[in-house]
Amino acid sequence: MQRQIPVVWIVLVLCLSLSAATSATAKDKKSKKEEVGAEAVEKKAPPKKLDVVQLRLRGSYPEGPTSLGLFGEMQPSLAATIRQIDQAAEDKDVAALWLQIEGIATGRGKIHELRSAITRFRKTDKPVYAQLTSAETGSYLLAAACDEIVMPPSGMLMVPGVRAEVTFYKGLLDKLGVEFDMLQMGKYKGAAEPYTRTDMSPSMRESLEGVLDDTYENLTTTIAADRKLDVDKVKQLLDRGLFTADAAQKAGLVDQVAYADLFEKSLLKKLQADELNLVTNYRKKKVDTDFSGMSGMFKFMELMMGGSPSKSAGTKTKIAVVYAVGPIMLGKSTTDMFGSQALGSTTLIAALRKAADDPKVAAIVLRIDSPGGSAVASDLIWRETVRIEKPIIASMGDVAGSGGYYIAMGADKILAEPGTLTGSIGVVGGKLVLGGLYDKLGITTEVISRGKNSGSFSSSSRFTPEERKAWTTLLEETYRQFVTKAAEGRGLKYDELEALAQGRIYTGRMAAANGLIDELGTLKDAIAEAKKAAKLDPDEPVELLILPRPKTIFEQLFGDPTATSAVTPAILTNLQPELLQAVRKASSIRQLFTEPTLLWMPYDVEIK
Repeated sequence: MQRQIPVVWIVLVLCLSLSAATSATAKDKKSKKEEVGAEAVEKKAPPKKLDVVQLRLRGSYPEGPTSLGLFGEMQPSLAATIRQIDQAAEDKDVAALWLQIEGIATGRGKIHELRSAITRFRKTDKPVYAQLTSAETGSYLLAAACDEIVMPPSGMLMVPGVRAEVTFYKGLLDKLGVEFDMLQMGKYKGAAEPYTRTDMSPSMRESLEGVLDDTYENLTTTIAADRKLDVDKVKQLLDRGLFTADAAQKAGLVDQVAYADLFEKSLLKKLQADELNLVTNYRKKKVDTDFSGMSGMFKFMELMMGGSPSKSAGTKTKIAVVYAVGPIMLGKSTTDMFGSQALGSTTLIAALRKAADDPKVAAIVLRIDSPGGSAVASDLIWRETVRIEKPIIASMGDVAGSGGYYIAMGADKILAEPGTLTGSIGVVGGKLVLGGLYDKLGITTEVISRGKNSGSFSSSSRFTPEERKAWTTLLEETYRQFVTKAAEGRGLKYDELEALAQGRIYTGRMAAANGLIDELGTLKDAIAEAKKAAKLDPDEPVELLILPRPKTIFEQLFGDPTATSAVTPAILTNLQPELLQAVRKASSIRQLFTEPTLLWMPYDVEIK
């Protein structure tokens, strides 16, 4: 018997089926509309535009703060450049760093500081590109720290190893009738040798060969690690020395040969971007140069005075960074018209005391870039460092030798760059004798004296036997004090330290190996050590107090009459660099020889 289905049910099932079909169709249409809408949004998406910070690296990059005001804003410094790189590393909007390296004229210490900043940037997984034109060893060492190196087809790379040249002036002085009557404490303390000899003494040669051997080893191993080459292969390349851009690329020393505009296009592909925003003045303070009208005059005066009034002191804990830059002299720091700086003991001691007396300062970093100078001035600065109860960390730059090492000895810890020139624990003293020149010029001198040693400072004659004996006794005692204090600072016996002294110079790596410093590190590392010594949390933000306070241009020109302008005239900066350097050196030596005893580096070493 068949069961009949009511008509009402059939109608109901048909309605439900039709409703489900209609709903499915609506969903399909909605889904299709959403897909079409998504495609439209995707098509309208803005092009991918990335920020690339472009920095031009060139020149000497002085240590310490620049002058306040307009001229200070125009003058790049080592600290400001490193700060730019570190800020770009932390900036989420920055995708890469493009360094245009055009002739670095710094020592190995500053190069290591800049390389370390590049390394920190790369650790954020953002690339660094180096653009070279014609590059020597210093510039190439910076470029080698980057991810890629590019040169134009006409570019040249010159990395011919390491060389030291010492110029001797005795032959010239003999013709002029001038001589240096000098005494020295320490086998290697040959500060006067360029003026008293015509060639290297065996001890000078031994000392310089030690420094060059270590510098050469550091150079070859650094390039080998950066470029992923065998050390022996790098030595072969340095023996060749000179490369065109194509040859450098084939040798594995550079990555790409291209002009800047083509390299910029290639960056789009490397960074997977549609457009690049090249930021050339990253985090630089903008200076308004519209000085028209009365308001413009006041604006100009404000810039000359160092900008707007400083804000009230912050509440953060501070680390003071005290810069000790230049030859060490008694009195106030000065800068002459040739741009030669002298580090005055009075100025530096005042800076140290200001840091010590500031309740917000937890520790002090003493940043040294000095070849030494006056023995008395160096000792007074050292005394201030041992008197201060707050932790002091010494950080050495390009040079911290002789008196530069002396002022570091009282620190709780000493850090140096691998290429820092340091040590030179010895003493030199004497005088410039002009008697022969007077004879040539027809100048005669008559003398009336009382006392066996009354002629000790006379420029007309050499030391008498009695005067030489008195000077020798004085230098021996100064040397004994130097070695004693160095031994106490390093926790060594006198004989152990004296074996390392004798006026011998060392690189930072050599000094770390023999215990003259504690470890290798940058200024940033020294600041971290200062926080640690002050028992601060490593991640605690601190404010840096930079001392001595830089002077405004008005203070330099019209302030202390003993301190001349720090702004080198443009005509002088356009001189041949070697000539300007010689003038600066002569100016420093003239000032130094007003002191009876010197803790001075035995020679001016410039490694290329």
